[in-house]
Amino acid sequence: MSYFRSHNCGELSVKDIDKKVFVSGWINKKRDHGGVLFIDLRDYFGMTQCVVNSDNKMFSELETLKLESVIKITGKVVKRSLDTINKNLPTGEIEILSEKIEILNESEQIPFQVAMEDDSPEELRLKYRYIDLRREKNKKNIILRSKIINSLRSKMISRGFLEIQTPILTSSSPEGARDFLVPSRLHNGKFYALPQAPQIFKQLLMVSSFDKYFQIAPCFRDEDARADRSPGEFYQLDFEMSFAEQEDIFNEIEPVLFEVFKENSNFEVSTPPFKRIKYIDSMERYGTDKPDLRNPLIISDVTKCFRSSGFRIFESNIEKGCVVKAIKAPNSSSKPRAWFDKLNDWARKDEGQKGLGYVILEDNDFKGPISNNMNKENLESLKKEIDLKNGETVFFICDEKSNATKFSALVRTKICNELQILEKNKFKFCWIVDYPMYELDPVTKKIDFSHNPFSMPQGGMQALLEKNPLEILAWQFDIVCNGIELSSGAIRNHKRDIMVKAFEIAGYSEKELKERFSSLFNAFKFGAPPHGGSAPGIDRIIMLISGEENLREIVAFPMNQQAEDLMMSSPNIVNETQLRDLGLQLKKKKR
Repeated sequence: MSYFRSHNCGELSVKDIDKKVFVSGWINKKRDHGGVLFIDLRDYFGMTQCVVNSDNKMFSELETLKLESVIKITGKVVKRSLDTINKNLPTGEIEILSEKIEILNESEQIPFQVAMEDDSPEELRLKYRYIDLRREKNKKNIILRSKIINSLRSKMISRGFLEIQTPILTSSSPEGARDFLVPSRLHNGKFYALPQAPQIFKQLLMVSSFDKYFQIAPCFRDEDARADRSPGEFYQLDFEMSFAEQEDIFNEIEPVLFEVFKENSNFEVSTPPFKRIKYIDSMERYGTDKPDLRNPLIISDVTKCFRSSGFRIFESNIEKGCVVKAIKAPNSSSKPRAWFDKLNDWARKDEGQKGLGYVILEDNDFKGPISNNMNKENLESLKKEIDLKNGETVFFICDEKSNATKFSALVRTKICNELQILEKNKFKFCWIVDYPMYELDPVTKKIDFSHNPFSMPQGGMQALLEKNPLEILAWQFDIVCNGIELSSGAIRNHKRDIMVKAFEIAGYSEKELKERFSSLFNAFKFGAPPHGGSAPGIDRIIMLISGEENLREIVAFPMNQQAEDLMMSSPNIVNETQLRDLGLQLKKKKR
Protein backbone atom coordinates (compact mmCIF):
# COMPACT_ATOMS: atom_id res chain seq x y z
CA MET A 1 0.00 0.00 0.00
CA SER A 2 1.33 3.44 -0.94
CA TYR A 3 0.27 6.97 -0.10
CA PHE A 4 -1.55 7.23 -3.42
CA ARG A 5 -3.64 4.08 -3.47
CA SER A 6 -4.84 1.15 -1.44
CA HIS A 7 -6.33 -0.36 -4.60
CA ASN A 8 -6.11 0.28 -8.31
CA CYS A 9 -9.11 1.42 -10.32
CA GLY A 10 -9.77 -1.99 -11.82
CA GLU A 11 -9.85 -4.37 -8.88
CA LEU A 12 -12.63 -3.27 -6.48
CA SER A 13 -15.73 -5.48 -6.33
CA VAL A 14 -18.68 -6.38 -4.08
CA LYS A 15 -16.26 -8.20 -1.72
CA ASP A 16 -14.85 -4.77 -0.85
CA ILE A 17 -18.19 -3.20 0.19
CA ASP A 18 -17.91 -1.09 3.35
CA LYS A 19 -14.10 -0.91 3.07
CA LYS A 20 -12.42 2.45 3.28
CA VAL A 21 -10.16 2.77 0.27
CA PHE A 22 -8.17 5.37 -1.62
CA VAL A 23 -7.52 5.37 -5.36
CA SER A 24 -5.68 7.66 -7.77
CA GLY A 25 -6.04 8.25 -11.47
CA TRP A 26 -7.24 10.44 -14.30
CA ILE A 27 -10.74 11.91 -14.60
CA ASN A 28 -12.15 10.02 -17.55
CA LYS A 29 -15.68 11.42 -17.43
CA LYS A 30 -17.80 13.64 -15.18
CA ARG A 31 -21.58 13.77 -14.84
CA ASP A 32 -23.40 16.34 -12.70
CA HIS A 33 -26.77 15.02 -11.57
CA GLY A 34 -28.14 17.98 -9.65
CA GLY A 35 -26.03 18.13 -6.56
CA VAL A 36 -24.34 14.77 -7.06
CA LEU A 37 -21.18 14.51 -9.15
CA PHE A 38 -20.26 11.18 -10.71
CA ILE A 39 -16.59 10.79 -11.66
CA ASP A 40 -15.22 7.90 -13.69
CA LEU A 41 -11.68 7.58 -12.38
CA ARG A 42 -9.25 5.75 -14.69
CA ASP A 43 -5.79 4.31 -14.25
CA TYR A 44 -3.72 1.72 -16.09
CA PHE A 45 -5.74 -1.13 -14.56
CA GLY A 46 -9.30 0.01 -15.17
CA MET A 47 -12.07 2.37 -14.10
CA THR A 48 -14.03 3.00 -10.93
CA GLN A 49 -17.05 5.24 -10.50
CA CYS A 50 -16.75 7.72 -7.64
CA VAL A 51 -19.65 9.72 -6.17
CA VAL A 52 -19.13 13.23 -4.78
CA ASN A 53 -22.03 14.82 -2.93
CA SER A 54 -22.61 18.57 -2.93
CA ASP A 55 -21.73 18.87 0.76
CA ASN A 56 -18.16 17.80 0.01
CA LYS A 57 -15.87 20.84 0.33
CA MET A 58 -14.20 19.95 -3.00
CA PHE A 59 -17.48 19.75 -4.91
CA SER A 60 -17.38 23.16 -6.59
CA GLU A 61 -13.71 22.81 -7.48
CA LEU A 62 -14.31 19.39 -9.00
CA GLU A 63 -17.19 20.77 -11.07
CA THR A 64 -14.80 23.06 -12.95
CA LEU A 65 -11.83 20.68 -12.97
CA LYS A 66 -11.03 19.62 -16.53
CA LEU A 67 -11.04 16.05 -17.79
CA GLU A 68 -7.70 14.17 -17.57
CA SER A 69 -6.75 15.95 -14.36
CA VAL A 70 -5.10 13.59 -11.88
CA ILE A 71 -6.79 13.20 -8.48
CA LYS A 72 -6.76 11.00 -5.38
CA ILE A 73 -10.08 9.97 -3.84
CA THR A 74 -10.56 8.47 -0.40
CA GLY A 75 -13.94 7.01 0.53
CA LYS A 76 -16.07 3.98 1.29
CA VAL A 77 -16.98 1.25 -1.20
CA VAL A 78 -20.75 0.94 -1.58
CA LYS A 79 -22.99 -1.22 -3.74
CA ARG A 80 -24.63 0.43 -6.76
CA SER A 81 -28.38 0.39 -7.08
CA LEU A 82 -29.69 -2.31 -9.43
CA ASP A 83 -30.65 0.17 -12.13
CA THR A 84 -27.13 1.71 -12.22
CA ILE A 85 -25.04 -1.49 -12.39
CA ASN A 86 -22.65 -1.46 -15.37
CA LYS A 87 -22.18 -5.06 -16.52
CA ASN A 88 -19.55 -4.01 -19.07
CA LEU A 89 -17.21 -2.82 -16.33
CA PRO A 90 -15.36 -5.17 -13.93
CA THR A 91 -16.02 -2.66 -11.14
CA GLY A 92 -19.56 -2.00 -12.37
CA GLU A 93 -21.35 -3.33 -9.28
CA ILE A 94 -19.75 -0.88 -6.87
CA GLU A 95 -18.83 2.77 -6.51
CA ILE A 96 -16.79 4.83 -4.06
CA LEU A 97 -18.66 7.29 -1.87
CA SER A 98 -16.05 10.01 -1.81
CA GLU A 99 -14.98 11.63 1.45
CA LYS A 100 -11.59 13.22 0.81
CA ILE A 101 -10.37 14.42 -2.59
CA GLU A 102 -6.86 15.62 -3.41
CA ILE A 103 -5.97 17.22 -6.74
CA LEU A 104 -2.59 15.77 -7.68
CA ASN A 105 -2.22 17.57 -11.01
CA GLU A 106 -4.65 19.74 -12.92
CA SER A 107 -4.96 19.29 -16.69
CA GLU A 108 -5.44 21.98 -19.28
CA GLN A 109 -8.04 21.53 -22.01
CA ILE A 110 -7.07 18.32 -23.84
CA PRO A 111 -6.60 18.56 -27.66
CA PHE A 112 -8.90 15.56 -28.31
CA GLN A 113 -11.15 13.19 -26.42
CA VAL A 114 -9.65 10.29 -24.48
CA ALA A 115 -12.84 8.71 -23.17
CA MET A 116 -14.12 8.03 -26.66
CA GLU A 117 -12.76 7.49 -30.15
CA ASP A 118 -13.12 10.46 -32.43
CA ASP A 119 -11.94 11.52 -35.86
CA SER A 120 -8.98 13.56 -34.64
CA PRO A 121 -6.34 13.89 -37.37
CA GLU A 122 -3.46 11.45 -37.07
CA GLU A 123 -0.95 14.31 -37.03
CA LEU A 124 -2.62 15.74 -33.91
CA ARG A 125 -2.71 12.33 -32.24
CA LEU A 126 1.00 11.79 -32.92
CA LYS A 127 1.92 15.22 -31.62
CA TYR A 128 0.20 14.38 -28.34
CA ARG A 129 0.92 10.66 -28.44
CA TYR A 130 1.21 10.43 -24.63
CA ILE A 131 -2.45 11.46 -24.47
CA ASP A 132 -3.44 9.23 -27.37
CA LEU A 133 -1.91 6.25 -25.54
CA ARG A 134 -4.35 6.77 -22.67
CA ARG A 135 -7.11 5.53 -24.95
CA GLU A 136 -8.13 2.00 -24.15
CA LYS A 137 -7.56 0.60 -27.64
CA ASN A 138 -4.09 2.08 -27.93
CA LYS A 139 -3.13 0.98 -24.43
CA LYS A 140 -4.25 -2.57 -25.22
CA ASN A 141 -2.15 -2.57 -28.39
CA ILE A 142 0.99 -1.63 -26.46
CA ILE A 143 0.26 -4.24 -23.78
CA LEU A 144 -0.28 -6.81 -26.53
CA ARG A 145 3.06 -5.79 -28.05
CA SER A 146 4.85 -6.41 -24.76
CA LYS A 147 3.10 -9.75 -24.28
CA ILE A 148 3.98 -10.96 -27.78
CA ILE A 149 7.63 -9.92 -27.55
CA ASN A 150 7.99 -11.66 -24.20
CA SER A 151 6.32 -14.75 -25.63
CA LEU A 152 8.61 -14.80 -28.67
CA ARG A 153 11.66 -14.42 -26.47
CA SER A 154 10.68 -17.21 -24.07
CA LYS A 155 9.76 -19.58 -26.89
CA MET A 156 13.07 -19.06 -28.69
CA ILE A 157 15.04 -19.61 -25.48
CA SER A 158 13.05 -22.78 -24.76
CA ARG A 159 14.07 -24.06 -28.20
CA GLY A 160 17.76 -23.66 -27.43
CA PHE A 161 18.41 -20.27 -29.04
CA LEU A 162 20.86 -17.94 -27.34
CA GLU A 163 19.95 -14.24 -27.20
CA ILE A 164 22.87 -12.09 -28.36
CA GLN A 165 22.86 -8.33 -29.04
CA THR A 166 24.66 -7.08 -32.11
CA PRO A 167 26.00 -3.53 -32.69
CA ILE A 168 23.84 -0.53 -33.54
CA LEU A 169 26.71 1.61 -34.83
CA THR A 170 28.13 -0.39 -37.70
CA SER A 171 28.73 -0.29 -41.46
CA SER A 172 26.32 -0.72 -44.35
CA SER A 173 24.55 -4.08 -44.65
CA PRO A 174 23.40 -5.70 -47.88
CA GLU A 175 19.65 -5.24 -47.42
CA GLY A 176 19.10 -3.01 -50.41
CA ALA A 177 17.51 0.03 -48.73
CA ARG A 178 19.07 3.40 -47.90
CA ASP A 179 21.15 3.54 -44.75
CA PHE A 180 20.79 5.96 -41.88
CA LEU A 181 24.30 7.41 -41.51
CA VAL A 182 25.89 8.64 -38.28
CA PRO A 183 28.96 10.88 -38.65
CA SER A 184 31.97 10.05 -36.49
CA ARG A 185 33.48 12.79 -34.27
CA LEU A 186 36.68 10.86 -33.70
CA HIS A 187 37.11 10.00 -37.37
CA ASN A 188 36.04 13.09 -39.30
CA GLY A 189 34.76 12.34 -42.75
CA LYS A 190 33.79 8.78 -41.84
CA PHE A 191 30.33 7.49 -41.00
CA TYR A 192 28.68 4.68 -39.13
CA ALA A 193 25.51 3.15 -40.51
CA LEU A 194 22.57 2.07 -38.40
CA PRO A 195 21.93 -1.62 -39.19
CA GLN A 196 19.23 -2.40 -41.73
CA ALA A 197 19.40 -5.88 -40.21
CA PRO A 198 22.01 -7.84 -38.23
CA GLN A 199 22.70 -9.90 -41.38
CA ILE A 200 26.50 -9.93 -41.33
CA PHE A 201 26.78 -10.20 -37.55
CA LYS A 202 24.46 -13.17 -37.24
CA GLN A 203 26.37 -15.02 -39.93
CA LEU A 204 29.61 -14.21 -38.13
CA LEU A 205 28.11 -15.62 -34.93
CA MET A 206 27.65 -18.91 -36.76
CA VAL A 207 31.27 -18.75 -37.88
CA SER A 208 32.09 -18.13 -34.19
CA SER A 209 30.58 -21.59 -33.46
CA PHE A 210 27.41 -20.41 -31.72
CA ASP A 211 24.76 -22.91 -32.73
CA LYS A 212 21.46 -21.04 -32.45
CA TYR A 213 21.25 -17.25 -32.16
CA PHE A 214 18.26 -14.94 -31.83
CA GLN A 215 17.62 -11.30 -31.08
CA ILE A 216 14.66 -8.92 -30.77
CA ALA A 217 16.53 -6.78 -33.24
CA PRO A 218 16.01 -3.08 -33.97
CA CYS A 219 16.46 -2.37 -37.67
CA PHE A 220 16.81 0.96 -39.44
CA ARG A 221 15.99 1.69 -43.07
CA ASP A 222 15.60 5.06 -44.71
CA GLU A 223 12.46 4.09 -46.63
CA ASP A 224 9.13 5.70 -47.41
CA ALA A 225 6.29 4.82 -45.06
CA ARG A 226 3.58 2.28 -45.89
CA ALA A 227 0.75 0.86 -43.86
CA ASP A 228 2.83 -2.25 -43.11
CA ARG A 229 6.23 -0.55 -42.95
CA SER A 230 7.50 2.03 -40.49
CA PRO A 231 9.54 4.89 -41.96
CA GLY A 232 12.80 4.51 -40.14
CA GLU A 233 12.88 1.80 -37.52
CA PHE A 234 11.23 -1.53 -36.86
CA TYR A 235 11.86 -4.72 -34.92
CA GLN A 236 12.28 -8.28 -36.08
CA LEU A 237 12.74 -11.69 -34.50
CA ASP A 238 16.17 -12.26 -35.98
CA PHE A 239 17.52 -15.81 -35.77
CA GLU A 240 20.22 -17.97 -37.33
CA MET A 241 21.17 -21.66 -37.06
CA SER A 242 24.29 -23.64 -37.86
CA PHE A 243 24.29 -26.96 -39.70
CA ALA A 244 20.75 -26.30 -40.87
CA GLU A 245 18.81 -27.07 -44.02
CA GLN A 246 15.69 -25.28 -45.17
CA GLU A 247 13.31 -27.65 -43.38
CA ASP A 248 15.28 -27.24 -40.15
CA ILE A 249 14.56 -23.51 -40.26
CA PHE A 250 10.88 -24.15 -40.90
CA ASN A 251 10.62 -26.71 -38.12
CA GLU A 252 12.03 -24.26 -35.57
CA ILE A 253 10.01 -21.15 -36.35
CA GLU A 254 6.63 -22.66 -37.33
CA PRO A 255 5.70 -23.80 -33.78
CA VAL A 256 6.76 -20.41 -32.39
CA LEU A 257 4.55 -18.46 -34.79
CA PHE A 258 1.66 -20.89 -34.42
CA GLU A 259 1.71 -20.68 -30.63
CA VAL A 260 2.07 -16.89 -30.51
CA PHE A 261 -0.85 -16.36 -32.89
CA LYS A 262 -2.96 -19.01 -31.13
CA GLU A 263 -2.31 -17.60 -27.65
CA ASN A 264 -3.07 -14.01 -28.57
CA SER A 265 -6.14 -14.30 -30.80
CA ASN A 266 -9.38 -16.20 -31.17
CA PHE A 267 -8.79 -16.84 -34.86
CA GLU A 268 -8.16 -20.19 -36.48
CA VAL A 269 -4.42 -20.52 -37.18
CA SER A 270 -2.68 -22.68 -39.79
CA THR A 271 -1.32 -25.79 -38.12
CA PRO A 272 2.33 -26.67 -38.81
CA PRO A 273 3.67 -27.71 -41.20
CA PHE A 274 2.66 -24.60 -43.12
CA LYS A 275 1.87 -24.86 -46.81
CA ARG A 276 4.89 -24.64 -49.16
CA ILE A 277 4.36 -22.83 -52.46
CA LYS A 278 7.00 -22.47 -55.13
CA TYR A 279 7.66 -18.88 -56.17
CA ILE A 280 6.77 -19.57 -59.80
CA ASP A 281 3.50 -21.26 -58.78
CA SER A 282 2.60 -18.40 -56.46
CA MET A 283 3.08 -15.87 -59.23
CA GLU A 284 1.01 -17.96 -61.65
CA ARG A 285 -1.85 -18.81 -59.25
CA TYR A 286 -2.03 -15.60 -57.19
CA GLY A 287 -0.14 -12.96 -59.21
CA THR A 288 2.11 -12.23 -56.22
CA ASP A 289 4.68 -13.81 -53.93
CA LYS A 290 2.61 -12.58 -50.95
CA PRO A 291 -0.64 -14.50 -51.48
CA ASP A 292 -3.60 -14.12 -49.15
CA LEU A 293 -4.81 -17.72 -48.94
CA ARG A 294 -8.08 -16.63 -47.34
CA ASN A 295 -9.06 -15.55 -50.85
CA PRO A 296 -10.28 -18.70 -52.67
CA LEU A 297 -9.88 -17.26 -56.19
CA ILE A 298 -7.18 -18.70 -58.44
CA ILE A 299 -5.55 -17.20 -61.53
CA SER A 300 -5.21 -19.40 -64.61
CA ASP A 301 -3.27 -18.94 -67.84
CA VAL A 302 -5.73 -19.45 -70.70
CA THR A 303 -3.61 -18.03 -73.52
CA LYS A 304 -3.97 -21.21 -75.60
CA CYS A 305 -7.76 -20.97 -75.45
CA PHE A 306 -7.66 -17.67 -77.33
CA ARG A 307 -5.33 -18.68 -80.15
CA SER A 308 -7.42 -18.89 -83.30
CA SER A 309 -10.46 -18.17 -81.15
CA GLY A 310 -12.03 -15.57 -83.40
CA PHE A 311 -11.61 -12.89 -80.77
CA ARG A 312 -9.21 -10.71 -82.72
CA ILE A 313 -8.26 -8.28 -79.92
CA PHE A 314 -6.76 -11.06 -77.82
CA GLU A 315 -5.44 -12.96 -80.85
CA SER A 316 -3.41 -9.98 -82.08
CA ASN A 317 -2.00 -9.30 -78.60
CA ILE A 318 -1.01 -12.95 -78.20
CA GLU A 319 0.84 -12.73 -81.52
CA LYS A 320 2.82 -9.82 -80.01
CA GLY A 321 3.85 -11.98 -77.04
CA CYS A 322 1.05 -11.15 -74.60
CA VAL A 323 -0.67 -13.68 -72.33
CA VAL A 324 -4.26 -14.08 -71.17
CA LYS A 325 -4.95 -14.56 -67.47
CA ALA A 326 -8.34 -15.73 -66.19
CA ILE A 327 -10.03 -15.48 -62.80
CA LYS A 328 -13.16 -17.49 -62.14
CA ALA A 329 -15.77 -15.82 -59.91
CA PRO A 330 -18.38 -18.10 -58.26
CA ASN A 331 -22.07 -17.25 -57.91
CA SER A 332 -21.77 -14.13 -60.01
CA SER A 333 -23.81 -14.78 -63.16
CA SER A 334 -26.92 -13.19 -61.66
CA LYS A 335 -25.16 -9.90 -60.93
CA PRO A 336 -26.70 -6.94 -62.77
CA ARG A 337 -24.97 -5.41 -65.77
CA ALA A 338 -24.08 -2.39 -63.63
CA TRP A 339 -21.91 -4.61 -61.42
CA PHE A 340 -19.80 -5.72 -64.39
CA ASP A 341 -19.65 -2.16 -65.73
CA LYS A 342 -18.40 -0.96 -62.32
CA LEU A 343 -15.55 -3.49 -62.41
CA ASN A 344 -14.68 -2.44 -65.95
CA ASP A 345 -14.65 1.22 -64.94
CA TRP A 346 -12.43 0.41 -61.96
CA ALA A 347 -9.94 -1.33 -64.26
CA ARG A 348 -9.83 1.58 -66.71
CA LYS A 349 -10.16 4.65 -64.51
CA ASP A 350 -8.59 3.57 -61.21
CA GLU A 351 -5.91 1.17 -62.43
CA GLY A 352 -5.15 2.62 -65.87
CA GLN A 353 -5.83 -0.66 -67.67
CA LYS A 354 -7.58 -1.26 -70.98
CA GLY A 355 -10.55 -2.86 -69.28
CA LEU A 356 -11.73 -6.13 -67.81
CA GLY A 357 -13.35 -8.59 -70.21
CA TYR A 358 -15.55 -11.44 -69.02
CA VAL A 359 -17.61 -14.46 -70.03
CA ILE A 360 -20.65 -15.68 -68.10
CA LEU A 361 -21.85 -19.30 -68.06
CA GLU A 362 -25.54 -19.53 -67.29
CA ASP A 363 -27.83 -22.46 -68.10
CA ASN A 364 -24.94 -23.95 -70.11
CA ASP A 365 -24.99 -20.87 -72.33
CA PHE A 366 -22.06 -18.47 -72.72
CA LYS A 367 -22.91 -14.78 -72.35
CA GLY A 368 -21.04 -11.52 -72.52
CA PRO A 369 -19.35 -9.42 -75.21
CA ILE A 370 -16.29 -11.66 -75.55
CA SER A 371 -18.30 -14.86 -75.98
CA ASN A 372 -20.17 -13.29 -78.89
CA ASN A 373 -16.88 -13.02 -80.78
CA MET A 374 -15.39 -16.43 -79.95
CA ASN A 375 -15.61 -19.79 -81.68
CA LYS A 376 -17.81 -22.33 -79.94
CA GLU A 377 -14.90 -24.78 -79.80
CA ASN A 378 -12.67 -22.29 -78.01
CA LEU A 379 -15.40 -21.47 -75.52
CA GLU A 380 -15.78 -25.15 -74.72
CA SER A 381 -12.01 -25.47 -74.45
CA LEU A 382 -12.00 -22.55 -72.01
CA LYS A 383 -14.80 -24.14 -70.00
CA LYS A 384 -12.86 -27.38 -69.71
CA GLU A 385 -9.50 -25.69 -68.98
CA ILE A 386 -10.73 -23.81 -65.90
CA ASP A 387 -13.65 -26.10 -65.00
CA LEU A 388 -16.18 -23.30 -65.52
CA LYS A 389 -19.58 -24.12 -64.02
CA ASN A 390 -23.07 -22.71 -64.35
CA GLY A 391 -23.50 -19.50 -62.37
CA GLU A 392 -19.85 -18.55 -62.69
CA THR A 393 -18.13 -15.69 -64.48
CA VAL A 394 -14.59 -15.72 -65.77
CA PHE A 395 -12.72 -12.41 -66.01
CA PHE A 396 -9.80 -11.90 -68.40
CA ILE A 397 -6.58 -9.89 -68.35
CA CYS A 398 -4.64 -9.72 -71.60
CA ASP A 399 -1.25 -7.98 -71.52
CA GLU A 400 2.50 -8.42 -71.50
CA LYS A 401 3.26 -11.13 -68.96
CA SER A 402 4.63 -9.04 -66.08
CA ASN A 403 1.83 -6.47 -66.35
CA ALA A 404 -0.79 -9.19 -66.70
CA THR A 405 0.55 -10.90 -63.57
CA LYS A 406 0.50 -7.70 -61.50
CA PHE A 407 -2.96 -6.64 -62.61
CA SER A 408 -4.44 -10.11 -62.20
CA ALA A 409 -3.38 -9.99 -58.53
CA LEU A 410 -5.34 -6.75 -58.12
CA VAL A 411 -8.35 -8.21 -59.95
CA ARG A 412 -8.26 -11.30 -57.74
CA THR A 413 -8.41 -9.12 -54.61
CA LYS A 414 -11.04 -6.79 -56.07
CA ILE A 415 -13.45 -9.56 -57.07
CA CYS A 416 -12.96 -11.32 -53.73
CA ASN A 417 -13.92 -8.13 -51.92
CA GLU A 418 -16.86 -7.46 -54.21
CA LEU A 419 -18.24 -10.94 -53.67
CA GLN A 420 -17.34 -10.84 -49.95
CA ILE A 421 -15.86 -14.35 -50.04
CA LEU A 422 -12.71 -13.71 -48.02
CA GLU A 423 -12.48 -16.26 -45.20
CA LYS A 424 -12.96 -14.48 -41.89
CA ASN A 425 -11.30 -15.03 -38.52
CA LYS A 426 -8.37 -17.03 -39.89
CA PHE A 427 -4.61 -16.69 -40.02
CA LYS A 428 -3.38 -18.64 -43.03
CA PHE A 429 0.38 -19.11 -43.27
CA CYS A 430 2.46 -20.30 -46.15
CA TRP A 431 6.09 -20.46 -47.21
CA ILE A 432 7.11 -19.15 -50.60
CA VAL A 433 10.14 -21.18 -51.67
CA ASP A 434 12.47 -21.65 -54.62
CA TYR A 435 13.03 -17.99 -55.45
CA PRO A 436 15.09 -17.20 -58.53
CA MET A 437 18.69 -16.37 -57.67
CA TYR A 438 18.95 -13.68 -60.30
CA GLU A 439 16.76 -11.36 -62.31
CA LEU A 440 17.20 -9.16 -65.35
CA ASP A 441 17.18 -5.45 -64.58
CA PRO A 442 14.50 -4.01 -66.89
CA VAL A 443 16.41 -0.74 -67.32
CA THR A 444 20.06 -1.78 -67.60
CA LYS A 445 19.29 -5.27 -68.99
CA LYS A 446 21.98 -6.59 -66.68
CA ILE A 447 21.74 -9.60 -64.41
CA ASP A 448 21.40 -8.79 -60.70
CA PHE A 449 20.46 -10.61 -57.53
CA SER A 450 16.70 -10.96 -57.20
CA HIS A 451 16.78 -11.32 -53.43
CA ASN A 452 19.42 -11.68 -50.71
CA PRO A 453 22.86 -11.89 -52.37
CA PHE A 454 24.17 -14.18 -49.63
CA SER A 455 21.71 -16.99 -50.34
CA MET A 456 23.12 -20.34 -51.39
CA PRO A 457 22.25 -21.22 -55.00
CA GLN A 458 20.47 -24.53 -55.41
CA GLY A 459 23.01 -26.82 -57.04
CA GLY A 460 25.94 -24.85 -55.61
CA MET A 461 28.94 -24.11 -57.82
CA GLN A 462 27.82 -26.51 -60.52
CA ALA A 463 24.63 -24.53 -61.08
CA LEU A 464 26.57 -21.26 -61.27
CA LEU A 465 28.98 -22.73 -63.83
CA GLU A 466 26.54 -24.63 -66.04
CA LYS A 467 23.08 -23.05 -65.84
CA ASN A 468 21.54 -19.96 -67.37
CA PRO A 469 21.69 -17.51 -64.44
CA LEU A 470 18.00 -16.67 -64.84
CA GLU A 471 17.14 -20.35 -64.33
CA ILE A 472 19.11 -20.78 -61.10
CA LEU A 473 17.02 -21.06 -57.95
CA ALA A 474 18.18 -19.99 -54.49
CA TRP A 475 17.65 -21.54 -51.07
CA GLN A 476 15.59 -18.45 -50.35
CA PHE A 477 12.20 -18.40 -48.66
CA ASP A 478 9.57 -15.98 -47.38
CA ILE A 479 6.87 -16.61 -44.81
CA VAL A 480 3.51 -14.99 -45.56
CA CYS A 481 0.37 -14.64 -43.46
CA ASN A 482 -2.91 -13.28 -44.86
CA GLY A 483 -1.11 -11.55 -47.71
CA ILE A 484 1.50 -9.94 -45.45
CA GLU A 485 5.14 -10.91 -45.81
CA LEU A 486 6.44 -11.56 -42.29
CA SER A 487 10.02 -12.31 -43.23
CA SER A 488 12.59 -13.34 -45.75
CA GLY A 489 15.10 -16.01 -44.97
CA ALA A 490 17.65 -18.24 -46.60
CA ILE A 491 20.22 -20.94 -46.35
CA ARG A 492 23.34 -18.83 -46.61
CA ASN A 493 26.25 -19.15 -48.95
CA HIS A 494 29.07 -20.26 -46.62
CA LYS A 495 31.77 -20.99 -49.21
CA ARG A 496 34.07 -18.25 -50.53
CA ASP A 497 34.51 -19.69 -54.00
CA ILE A 498 30.76 -19.97 -54.51
CA MET A 499 30.32 -16.45 -53.16
CA VAL A 500 32.92 -15.04 -55.57
CA LYS A 501 31.27 -16.75 -58.54
CA ALA A 502 27.74 -15.72 -57.47
CA PHE A 503 28.77 -12.07 -57.24
CA GLU A 504 30.74 -12.29 -60.47
CA ILE A 505 27.57 -13.29 -62.35
CA ALA A 506 25.87 -10.21 -60.89
CA GLY A 507 28.68 -7.98 -62.16
CA TYR A 508 30.77 -7.66 -58.98
CA SER A 509 34.50 -8.28 -59.03
CA GLU A 510 36.26 -10.20 -56.28
CA LYS A 511 37.94 -6.92 -55.32
CA GLU A 512 34.53 -5.22 -54.84
CA LEU A 513 33.28 -8.19 -52.84
CA LYS A 514 36.29 -8.04 -50.52
CA GLU A 515 35.92 -4.29 -50.04
CA ARG A 516 32.16 -4.23 -49.38
CA PHE A 517 31.88 -7.38 -47.27
CA SER A 518 35.39 -7.86 -45.99
CA SER A 519 34.44 -9.17 -42.55
CA LEU A 520 32.31 -11.98 -43.94
CA PHE A 521 34.68 -12.75 -46.81
CA ASN A 522 37.66 -12.99 -44.49
CA ALA A 523 35.79 -15.00 -41.86
CA PHE A 524 34.92 -17.66 -44.40
CA LYS A 525 38.64 -18.40 -44.76
CA PHE A 526 38.62 -19.98 -41.33
CA GLY A 527 35.91 -22.58 -41.54
CA ALA A 528 32.29 -21.44 -41.86
CA PRO A 529 29.56 -24.00 -41.14
CA PRO A 530 26.48 -24.40 -43.33
CA HIS A 531 23.93 -22.03 -41.81
CA GLY A 532 20.66 -20.25 -42.39
CA GLY A 533 17.94 -18.26 -40.75
CA SER A 534 15.15 -15.78 -41.04
CA ALA A 535 13.73 -12.72 -39.30
CA PRO A 536 9.92 -12.42 -38.92
CA GLY A 537 8.81 -8.83 -38.52
CA ILE A 538 7.56 -8.28 -34.97
CA ASP A 539 5.62 -5.13 -35.85
CA ARG A 540 3.77 -6.96 -38.62
CA ILE A 541 3.00 -9.91 -36.32
CA ILE A 542 1.46 -7.54 -33.77
CA MET A 543 -0.41 -5.65 -36.48
CA LEU A 544 -2.00 -8.87 -37.72
CA ILE A 545 -2.95 -10.17 -34.28
CA SER A 546 -4.35 -6.82 -33.13
CA GLY A 547 -6.42 -6.44 -36.30
CA GLU A 548 -4.91 -3.02 -36.98
CA GLU A 549 -4.30 -1.96 -40.57
CA ASN A 550 -1.48 0.45 -39.80
CA LEU A 551 1.79 -0.19 -37.99
CA ARG A 552 1.64 3.20 -36.29
CA GLU A 553 -1.23 1.93 -34.15
CA ILE A 554 0.90 -0.74 -32.48
CA VAL A 555 4.05 1.31 -31.82
CA ALA A 556 4.30 3.43 -28.68
CA PHE A 557 5.89 6.48 -30.31
CA PRO A 558 5.73 6.19 -34.11
CA MET A 559 6.80 8.62 -36.79
CA ASN A 560 4.35 9.99 -39.32
CA GLN A 561 4.41 9.15 -43.02
CA GLN A 562 7.05 11.80 -43.62
CA ALA A 563 9.39 10.12 -41.13
CA GLU A 564 8.85 12.90 -38.56
CA ASP A 565 8.40 12.50 -34.83
CA LEU A 566 5.94 15.33 -34.24
CA MET A 567 6.02 14.89 -30.48
CA MET A 568 9.82 15.24 -30.22
CA SER A 569 10.19 17.62 -33.20
CA SER A 570 12.55 15.18 -34.85
CA PRO A 571 14.46 15.41 -37.14
CA ASN A 572 15.69 18.85 -36.17
CA ILE A 573 18.56 21.21 -36.88
CA VAL A 574 21.79 21.03 -34.90
CA ASN A 575 24.03 23.91 -33.96
CA GLU A 576 27.26 24.95 -35.65
CA THR A 577 29.39 23.66 -32.78
CA GLN A 578 27.99 20.15 -33.19
CA LEU A 579 28.60 20.24 -36.93
CA ARG A 580 32.14 21.57 -36.46
CA ASP A 581 32.97 18.75 -33.99
CA LEU A 582 31.89 16.29 -36.66
CA GLY A 583 33.81 18.01 -39.41
CA LEU A 584 30.60 18.73 -41.31
CA GLN A 585 29.30 21.73 -43.16
CA LEU A 586 25.76 21.87 -44.48
CA LYS A 587 25.22 22.72 -48.12
CA LYS A 588 21.83 23.93 -49.26
CA LYS A 589 20.10 21.76 -51.84
CA LYS A 590 19.51 23.32 -55.21
CA ARG A 591 15.83 23.71 -55.92
